Amino acid sequence: MHVFIGILSSLAYFINTLFWVTPILIMSVLKIIPIKPWRTFLSYFLDGCATAWISINSLNQNIFSRTEFKVSGAEGLTHKDWYLIIANHSSWVDILVLQRVFNRKIPFLKFFLKQELIWVPFLGLAWWALDFPFMRRYSKAFLAKHPELKGKDLDATRKACEKFRFKPVSIMNFVEGTRFTKEKAAAQRSSFEYLLNPKAGGMAYVLSAMGDKLHKLLDITIHYPHGTPSYWDFVCGKVGKINVQVRIFSIEELVKNEIFAMDYFDNPAQREKFQLWLTQLWKQKDQELKQLAVSQL
Repeated sequence: MHVFIGILSSLAYFINTLFWVTPILIMSVLKIIPIKPWRTFLSYFLDGCATAWISINSLNQNIFSRTEFKVSGAEGLTHKDWYLIIANHSSWVDILVLQRVFNRKIPFLKFFLKQELIWVPFLGLAWWALDFPFMRRYSKAFLAKHPELKGKDLDATRKACEKFRFKPVSIMNFVEGTRFTKEKAAAQRSSFEYLLNPKAGGMAYVLSAMGDKLHKLLDITIHYPHGTPSYWDFVCGKVGKINVQVRIFSIEELVKNEIFAMDYFDNPAQREKFQLWLTQLWKQKDQELKQLAVSQL
């Protein structure tokens, strides 16, 4: 029975994606026309297409998966504000969870992508049209050989984010860098039971690039009471319940309290302070996950 449900649900996902990818790709080509009001109009239209795609995916989940979503702390959110979002990461299902929980509550979720991904056939054009910011990061070894390029990657990212100065956005960042597994935790000697060690650099890069435009930081804790599911588990209806806890921080307060400063990349003391704050946040998250795990016993 679960296999039959999984096949029907996957087919529904495929048809829904195929339906919405067509106008997105067509509008992507039209967005190449360098007229600012025209591009702004298309940006809203394309975000509307992506939002409708998520809404229909959620309907699919209600019909086939029937997973119970228990969400706390998400009050007061608005699609008219600017957000940076961080979350623990243990499954590809996390992205479906985040899309569903925040759809129509905050602006459509976007991810910072490597500059090279813009050349991926079809997808690169779609990501560009959907205003996913492309970033170029130089390694320390590369900058040692080309010191004249120091800061150019951040300047390029700031320029890519200029479009968000007049259009609300939600930027997603998985600060652990990869999905949690016990093997990965052991390999990096993680300080946590349910999490990998967080890395502050990616967050700092977004905050530095977006300047004063990001208003709120959403710290999301995703918990699967019956173990980490695969995508197939989810579409087959094997995931009975998902807990999502939201904690909201004012980015203005983080700057005011000197937890983060715009000279992050040039100030070792500032980097240490911000990393310490993020590590403390992750300790709290680890305790939350432990408490949630105990409550399910």
